[in-house]
Order: sequence, then structure tokens, then C-alpha cells
Amino acid sequence: MFTALEIVLGKILPFGVVAMGAVAASILLPSLGLGVLGYHIIGSLPWIDALLNASMILTGMGPVDPMHTVAGKLFASCYALFSGIAFITTAGVLLAPVVHRVLHKFHLEIEPGRASTRTAEQGSRKKDY
Repeated sequence: MFTALEIVLGKILPFGVVAMGAVAASILLPSLGLGVLGYHIIGSLPWIDALLNASMILTGMGPVDPMHTVAGKLFASCYALFSGIAFITTAGVLLAPVVHRVLHKFHLEIEPGRASTRTAEQGSRKKDY
């Protein structure tokens, strides 16, 4: 079987997947840290509950502990909106190398500056019926 080092060095996974995993982690970890700090400081939750709440919101599962203060409720609302965008961005970053590889596998390349498959000559010709 392959060791973790061989997987990371690209013998199993292509470099793009590993690199995009690092980019995804650089998006998710600060987002999680922001949520933990916010729930602990603004929401007055213990550290472990703040981590649980931030993790559940960031992954799209929903809040666990209710907020009792106005400031806590405002933070939870803003963090939920931010987390949705962070989650979608991370999913896009992780799927980009896979989609790229599939497009290359099927030779589906789009030329720059071309919006459709019709050429300018085909579009401007009149049909003679």
C-alpha cells in the first residue's frame, strides 16, 4: 500500500489536487478560527462549544447553541452568511483540478475569446433556400 508521504508527493494524487487541498485549508482554517473567536468572545460560549458551533455553521449543518444577546445573534447571522460563501468557494477550489482533468480527458478545450462553437463566418452568412 502507499504511505501518506507517497500520496502527498504526488505518486497517487496529482499535484493539482494536493495544492488545491492546501488552498482549501488556507480558506477553511482561518474561517473556523474567526468563528471560534466570535462565538467565544461575542457569544460567550466556552471554547469547545464555540468550536462546535463554528464547525457546524461552516459545514452548513446549522447552529447548535442559541445566542441570547443581540450582539451574539448579529455575529451568528453574519458568520452564517460568510460561511456559506466560504463553503461554496472551498468546494469550487477542491473540484477545479478534477474538472480540469476531465475536460482534458475528453479534449474539451475552449478557445479564448470564443463564446460559441459557431464561427463569425457561419453567423454572418445568409441561407439560400
